[in-house]
Amino acid sequence: MNYLGIDLGGTNIAAAVVEENGRILGRASLPTPRGIEAVADRIAEAARAAVSAAGLSLEQVASVGVGSPGTIQPDTGVVKYWSNLNFNDVPLAELLSARLGRPVLLENDANAAALGEYAAGAGRGSASMVAITLGTGVGGGAVLNGKLYTGFNYAGMEVGHFVIDHGGRLCTCGRRGCFEAYCSATALIKRTREIMQAHPESLLWTLAGGSLERVDGRLPFEAAGRGDPAALRIIDEYVGYLGGGVTSLVNIFQPEVFCIGGGPSAQGENLMGPVREILQREDYARNQSRRTKLVRALLGNDAGIIGAALLPLFR
Repeated sequence: MNYLGIDLGGTNIAAAVVEENGRILGRASLPTPRGIEAVADRIAEAARAAVSAAGLSLEQVASVGVGSPGTIQPDTGVVKYWSNLNFNDVPLAELLSARLGRPVLLENDANAAALGEYAAGAGRGSASMVAITLGTGVGGGAVLNGKLYTGFNYAGMEVGHFVIDHGGRLCTCGRRGCFEAYCSATALIKRTREIMQAHPESLLWTLAGGSLERVDGRLPFEAAGRGDPAALRIIDEYVGYLGGGVTSLVNIFQPEVFCIGGGPSAQGENLMGPVREILQREDYARNQSRRTKLVRALLGNDAGIIGAALLPLFR
């Protein structure tokens, strides 16, 4: 059986035809326009291009799944709110079904990415998995007993907004001390710039070419690898908060697999190893023989599109 997945982003719309095992048969990507009708038209255009690239017709695709940012109502196929494209109560599934003549399912993009990793990536073969993505914010999703968990109001798994430091850093959500304010790639970059300004002697300045604007999430890891004290402080602090947050989530869900994706995860064991040490030490189930396996995400940018395609198999 073949399925069509759509990853709707503020910059690009990616579409792919996906087999039941998660293998991509054909794909296409087009720029995201502005305006509801224009977006629906462009998604349909990308969908047809992906189907053509796979050497198929739309009639050979069982269904269409869309992963979209914003507040989503999967049961009605409506995007309740997405500020980037100024979407309010947009019946996206209905609009696309009319254009493509196929059933359309809608899901939050972070949930779709988690589902993709569960079905075809780091969580393949497991009974349960929790995934987080460290990016502009901290996104999350969970598949429990083979079903995508979204909460009764579809607003569950906003893992970026549980508090790990009461009264701490201000978060974009308006609360203080949120996981996202400490462990997103954005937070890592912001903290690196703060430490650089406090330590003009740091190697960080040399590696950044003397410019705060050139700081990215790789920089503190590179400088720490060279023994720079300021960078080591940044990484120790970042790993500590990340390890604490991951352990709390493991203690809540005790999933078979816990998956970390996003920019900082590209550091591999330089990040995963220290976080795993914290989890091994602080997991409530540390005295049990069966423990949560901490892994790095495998699918990269394909996770969301694969998860969106395979939505019908996990509802």
